[in-house]
This record gives sequence, C-alpha cells and structure tokens, in this order.
Amino acid sequence: MLDEIRGFAILCMIVHHAFLDVGDVLGLNWGYKVFDALCLVQPIFWAAFIIISGICSRLSRNTVKRGIIVAVCGGVITLVTAVIMPLMGFEGAEIYFGILHCLGLCMIITGLLMPLIKKINYKAGAAVCAVLFFIFYGIDGGSLLFGLVKLPEALYSSNITAPIGFHTQSFYSADYFPLLPWIFMFIFGAFIGKPATEEKLPEAMYKRHSKLLCTVGKNSLWIYLAHQPVIYGIFFIISLFIY
Repeated sequence: MLDEIRGFAILCMIVHHAFLDVGDVLGLNWGYKVFDALCLVQPIFWAAFIIISGICSRLSRNTVKRGIIVAVCGGVITLVTAVIMPLMGFEGAEIYFGILHCLGLCMIITGLLMPLIKKINYKAGAAVCAVLFFIFYGIDGGSLLFGLVKLPEALYSSNITAPIGFHTQSFYSADYFPLLPWIFMFIFGAFIGKPATEEKLPEAMYKRHSKLLCTVGKNSLWIYLAHQPVIYGIFFIISLFIY
C-alpha cells in the first residue's frame, strides 16, 4: 500500500503541475487560478510522498546509492530547466533545488545515519523529528516557529546556502524544497518505518488495492522526470491548433 499512496501523491502532483502548464503554455488564466487553489492542499501530498520515501529508506538495502541516483536526476533537471530551456527561449521554470535534489540528499544523509537511527526508540525519534519540522518550517522565509522567531538577516546574504534554506530575496527556484525543514519529515518516515520492517503495520497496508497506483508508485522517479516534458509537449501541440 505504500507504493499506492506514493503513486497517488505523484499523480496529484502531476495534475497540479498540469494546471500551471494550462496557464503557461495555453495562456488560459483559469489554469493559474486552479493551480493557486490547489496549492492549499499540495503540502498534504508533499508530506505523504516524503514520509513514504523516508519509510522506504528503512526498508532499502542501499539508501545511499538510491540517494545518489535521485540527486543526479535532480542535477539533470537543473541542467535542463536552468541552462537548456533558457537557450530555447523558455524562462521562469528554473529549478535549482527541488524535490529530487532534496530527496536525494535526504536519502544519502539518512542512509549514513541509519545505524544511529536504528538504535534510537522509533517513537521518541519520530516525535523529536515532528517537533523539529514544525520549529524549522518557514526557515526560508527568515523565521522559525511560523514567524514567531526572526532569524538574523546575515544568514540570508548568499544563495550558496539555498539548499539548506538560507537565501537572498532574489533567489528563485520554480520547485524549492530546502533540507530544512524537510529532512526532519524524511527522517520521521525513517523512524516510523521500523514497524514496517517487522511487518507490524495494519493488515490492510500489506494488501494491493490498485495495480495502477502501485505501478506508478514503484516507478515514481521516472514518471516524475518525464511528466513535465510530456504534459508541456501535449499542451504545446494543442496550442498550435488553438492559436
């Protein structure tokens, strides 16, 4: 069922991005409106995807290797969106540290820390990670605890630290997932993955309910890499007939 949830989360992300392309490629303003409206629920799918990735890191035999592959894929996305696409006249879609960059580094870090993670009580570890996530949420906006604690402006004087969550006001990434706070959500998943390794999850979690979602979930990396070029291409062809 973990693959099914991950597959559902990926499909929701694809639908969300499709509405953005409706605005960008077809020039239809309602696409932007639907995209903005869905932004309200988008964090739910982010959380589901990242937590499940964390759980799977507990089940994986080589999380570090998987992390390197995902991070390299993130680098390819940066190359395409920040170098190749601007040369073709497509600007504004640059991704410098998106979900794949973040997941890749989270996998590498978690994989290296796994011996320590396994020694910690999983309930206590998960609780601490949850608290740290909420403390650091919004750090890229210059504060902690949802704006209650302001951080020194000096921390935001360079974009070199953007992968962590500190960047200048001029920094822009169409898809941006800094390590802080998302790594805490990923490691939260690694902690709660302990019952999964012992097959102590509810019985329903071990049953397959949808072959489609299961397939999408198992191939989520490649589907995520391909979805935007495919959707963009489809809408571009449609635009040729409309305009």
